[in-house]
Amino acid sequence: MIQLKKVSKIYDNNVVALSNIDITIEKGEFVFLVGPSGAGKSTFVKILLKEIEPTTGNIIINNMDITKLSRKKVPYHRRKIGVVFQDFRLIDTLNVYENVAFALRATECSAKEIRKKVPYVLDLVGLSKKHMALPNEISGGEKQRVSLARAIVNNPTLLIADEPTGNLDPETALGIMDILNDINKAGTTVLMATHAKNIVDSMKKRVIAIEKGVLVRDEQRGRYGYED
Repeated sequence: MIQLKKVSKIYDNNVVALSNIDITIEKGEFVFLVGPSGAGKSTFVKILLKEIEPTTGNIIINNMDITKLSRKKVPYHRRKIGVVFQDFRLIDTLNVYENVAFALRATECSAKEIRKKVPYVLDLVGLSKKHMALPNEISGGEKQRVSLARAIVNNPTLLIADEPTGNLDPETALGIMDILNDINKAGTTVLMATHAKNIVDSMKKRVIAIEKGVLVRDEQRGRYGYED
């Protein structure tokens, strides 16, 4: 599903963000990516999305070496990946329904398919009754649910969640994790970068830890391993 082969990233200021990373994530896994601030987690995510290029190494996703993808093919690569961010990144002038539909329109999905898929995913995340609300009319937890719905509406094979519970209270965060867990059980591979110790320790999923760009730990049913 995902394979990093001796991947390193050195920025122009000579900061080593990733150093010789070798990782394989199988289809259907749920993996937490942890480490102190500045460890390289954001670089790891950006490389998978091809927002930045590795300095050395190869990255295989769905049997395709994305390091060899032309710029023209990058949007098609990203359509196969759902992404959830800590800051939601919703369009303030669009209601809940239209924020989710926007992701489908970007892939030139038909109006018929949009009318079918959007209500389905809004129901999945528990927002059917809020479909007409604007982002400033719903809570932070509901905004993150919209973000999740938008991320999964194209049926991605991989879902990347970058600190999706960082701005949420503990109870709301657990609700988001329940949805992510259900999405994973349905077959989607989930990679979640997080500092949420309680969540990682309670879910007992695979944990990959990076420190100063180096892979220091990779354990099944792992723990967070750092102070809050």
